Amino acid sequence: MDNERIISMLNGLIEISRDGAQGFRTCADDIDDPELKMYLRNRAQSCEEAVRDLSVEVRRYGGDPDTTGTATGTLHRMWVDLKTAITSNDNLAVLEECERGEAAAVMAYDNALREEMPLDLRALLDRQYEGVKRNHDRVRHLRDAARHGIKAI
Repeated sequence: MDNERIISMLNGLIEISRDGAQGFRTCADDIDDPELKMYLRNRAQSCEEAVRDLSVEVRRYGGDPDTTGTATGTLHRMWVDLKTAITSNDNLAVLEECERGEAAAVMAYDNALREEMPLDLRALLDRQYEGVKRNHDRVRHLRDAARHGIKAI
């Protein structure tokens, strides 16, 4: 994979990670449970760390890191706000949308890791991918617990 393709792939992951950070923040703002709010804010910080690490790699390969999220991410956050306003800040509605966003991140990393790339870059993306999958699985667990009226945090 040449540097231009690597930069493009990394910038795509930066966009999805930035969307994740903003999405977790939106979900935290729209949720009423203080522990869940803290968990979601922590996940937002984790996504921001991923953006910083990916940005370093983009520069290392001679590119300029993306500084925005995706239009889809913006629409997703607007949908989260609208849906929670309609459902009176229902934790389940927020967690359903949060899980949907994390599923998109899992897919983005899965697609990126199918590409050939230098081993050190693969190691970074593998590590981040494991974190994305943990986020997705945890949010899905929290969503399922909320469906059954169980507090999972």
